Amino acid sequence: MYLERNIDKELLRWKSENERKPLLVRGARQVGKSSSIRKLGESFDSFLEVNFEEFRRVHSLFEGDLTPQVLCENLSIMFGKEIVPGKTLLFFDEIQACIPAISSLRFFYEKMPELHVIAAGSLLEFALAEIPSFGVGRVRSIYMYPFSFDEFLKGMGQEKLFNLKSNANTQKPLVSALHDKLLDLLKKFLIIGGMPEAVHKYVIESDIKECQKILDDLISSFRTDFAKYKDKIPSLRIKEIFESVVHQAGGKFVFTKASQNLNTLQIKEALELLIMAGLVIPVTHTSANGIPLGAEVNLKKRKMLLLDTGLFQRLMKLDISELLFGNEFNLVNKGGIAEQFIGLEIMKNSSCYQQTELFYWHREALNSNAEIDYVIQKQNEIIPIEVKSGTKGSMNSMFLFLSEKKAKYGCRLSLENFAEYKNIKVYPLYALANILA
Repeated sequence: MYLERNIDKELLRWKSENERKPLLVRGARQVGKSSSIRKLGESFDSFLEVNFEEFRRVHSLFEGDLTPQVLCENLSIMFGKEIVPGKTLLFFDEIQACIPAISSLRFFYEKMPELHVIAAGSLLEFALAEIPSFGVGRVRSIYMYPFSFDEFLKGMGQEKLFNLKSNANTQKPLVSALHDKLLDLLKKFLIIGGMPEAVHKYVIESDIKECQKILDDLISSFRTDFAKYKDKIPSLRIKEIFESVVHQAGGKFVFTKASQNLNTLQIKEALELLIMAGLVIPVTHTSANGIPLGAEVNLKKRKMLLLDTGLFQRLMKLDISELLFGNEFNLVNKGGIAEQFIGLEIMKNSSCYQQTELFYWHREALNSNAEIDYVIQKQNEIIPIEVKSGTKGSMNSMFLFLSEKKAKYGCRLSLENFAEYKNIKVYPLYALANILA
């Protein structure tokens, strides 16, 4: 059973383009890249998948001539499938295991543009770093993440509820019963997370305990992968920094808290590897004086998010029953899981054609500290976003930001229904996509 993903429409759009480039699908392990590409393959007359980790002997085909015609002829013979431009989808999976295959993508654009070629891989960023010049302007990248909350709703068969939510706004809130239903689904999603295997298990069996086992399996496999990241950095060092990211969630990442045995450079190296692998997502401080937000950043001030809230709650060993059956989101405050969720939703609901950067704002002053959880750019406007895990909370930082930066309005995400108070727009936690739409 395949669950629809937002990226499916983009893949179909790519298929029909006249000026089409080979497509490189990028993202962390186990986020559903291969499944979506195989689904796309069903719309072609023929589909050839070449897995460079599984079929090691195929590497020899890329050791010499990278001319597309020669490669296609040899691949057809090896796999017993004809490759017909315009009718065949050629899929290079786990392409990071064969560097010359990555280099070959540019030549498909130059010499066989009529053939649909798509590639994907895990730990792909490491492989790309080894290529001095990677097909600039000749290969298109597209980024994929775990399921968003909206994708989860559709997977659960809640299309009507999704449509009602999408059409709601601060002037037209949802009726209370539907708002409460969405909050209940959000509770489940925070626990299950968006990793496709866990989502699929819940859609089929509605068994959260089984989902927890899948998340434990995924955590084990990610830790095993640490040995692959880089030979010169011990996997135990990466594991230590990974654990520190989890426990420092919700606040600025402090290097001195990360390890008592490692220096700052060693911690930075391990942290950058985790970011490259897509397991850790940085949120960087911006002055937010103008656009683009990345023009004035302070790389010494960064928060770190984990790839998925389901993985996060398992690593934190949180009591999921408190979240599922409690009247309030008391658990949400532990580890800042609501803030983590919103950061991930910003990425998942942004353009898939660029790697979305996350920003926050913080002002340190005597007796006047202020912080905005996220700052986003929408068209030519800067919008501050504060995340509240309950239905209450002061807005002093928000009002200070609006006054200081001359912003038109700010957004508060909480357990409240859609509402508006002067220049503050209130959205439920489950409706981040409505802000970006």
